[in-house]
Amino acid sequence: MNKKIQSALISVFYKDGLENIVKELSSLGITIYSTGGTQQFIEQLGIKVVPVENLTSYPSILGGRVKTLHPSVFGGILGKRDDATHLQEMKQYNIPEIDLVIVDLYPFEETVASTSEEKLIIEKIDIGGPSMIRGAAKNFRDVVVVAAKKDYAELEKLLKEQKGETTIAQRRSFAAKAFEVVAHYDVAIAKYFKSSESLYFLESVTNPKAMRYGENPHQSGVFYGDLNKLFDQLNGKELSYNNLVDVDAAMQLIEEFSDDKNDKTFAIIKHTNVCGIAQRATVKESWDAALAGDPESAFGGVLVCNGTIDKATADAINEIFFEVLIAPSFNEDALAILKSKKNRILLQLKTQPANSEQYKSVLNGVLVQGVDKGNFIEWKEVGGRECNKAEKENLAFANLVCKHLKSNAIALVKNKQLVGKGCGQTSRIDSLRQAVEKARQFNFDLKDAVLASDAFFPFNDCVKMGHEAGITAFIQPGGSVRDKDSIEYCVENKLAMVITGMRHFKH
Repeated sequence: MNKKIQSALISVFYKDGLENIVKELSSLGITIYSTGGTQQFIEQLGIKVVPVENLTSYPSILGGRVKTLHPSVFGGILGKRDDATHLQEMKQYNIPEIDLVIVDLYPFEETVASTSEEKLIIEKIDIGGPSMIRGAAKNFRDVVVVAAKKDYAELEKLLKEQKGETTIAQRRSFAAKAFEVVAHYDVAIAKYFKSSESLYFLESVTNPKAMRYGENPHQSGVFYGDLNKLFDQLNGKELSYNNLVDVDAAMQLIEEFSDDKNDKTFAIIKHTNVCGIAQRATVKESWDAALAGDPESAFGGVLVCNGTIDKATADAINEIFFEVLIAPSFNEDALAILKSKKNRILLQLKTQPANSEQYKSVLNGVLVQGVDKGNFIEWKEVGGRECNKAEKENLAFANLVCKHLKSNAIALVKNKQLVGKGCGQTSRIDSLRQAVEKARQFNFDLKDAVLASDAFFPFNDCVKMGHEAGITAFIQPGGSVRDKDSIEYCVENKLAMVITGMRHFKH
């Protein structure tokens, strides 16, 4: 059923983009009601506007907290045009029909982001705006509602092409968007006030971006969020669903090494697991060592480092196929080399994500947990001897790497280079077998290497196998009822072992 707009109520915080709509409404002879700054804006355009105060007979009071909260406003929005009782009551109380509502909301999220002063934040909790939007959206059979400036262009096009008429489908579409706007706004406010024990899973993320597909071609996929806050994309195709998952894993990993000012860390991610990582004095040296750790798995990987990509590094990287490279900066001559492949994705990191929680969809609900921050809670030497300086450095490095491998996880490290890893196995000893085999495949000598485990050793089989392969120091969280089995083996064989008290499962 088509409806012709006869009157409009406009009350917005942001005026940009509004001028053309106001002029079009005026040219169509539509009565415009407004208040406050929006009224002044319209008057300055030389367009006739009726102050809302003329409807309510009340001025804006309580410092602007109460302007539109009045039956003459909400009756005009909520009155059903096909209900004789509604129409009779509107006539009795001189309530005009309002056919179009253009209202946006106070910038609550922007205020929270810019200040910690609660008084300022509280004043940006909009009351009248959400109420008018919800009322208009509820009455979409008779009313058009526009709740965000991103929809101004669509409204302007509709006014011009349909001369102020709207279809029920168009009004319902605007209503759906309006309810989403209010829902997002309410979630932002609820999260600001949220205590540690929330009754609801509260999350609302804007900026949906459709993926070509999800994890597999037969699955749909959408990303919600603003990647431009984190990266400048300097080259390449659009990030895919799987790219984003691996980029997230890469960002979590490289953040562990953000405080290393002298040495540079380079890592290669494949299917969210670290397949190569090393720390060296230069970016080029760290790349060479990371790649050497598993040049086979590096094919098609996501690369990340915490230093500037120079020409020498770019020349070396250019020799292999990779999907994504993330770095804080690129030299111009390096970019020229790396941009030689048009689909190669180059991301310049601007800032790390500031997430404190992680979510996972399971069964008919959502799991929420805090981010796994840190390396170890304690550094408890329990082996047959104290770690030497080199072993301590390598154990700390290995434990961080192991933290970013899928459980069960084992990381073998030598000279701050991942030389063998096992991950995603159903038993810890299988992960170690995989790690030792990887090291041997690429001719690494495991003599004096160190081993990290993401969880405790339930038996002494892992330390025994590691020792036989050449491992001299182990790091693990401890916590098994049979910790003493592994500890006793290390004591008997003069091997170093550190218990951290901090497990790093990753599923």
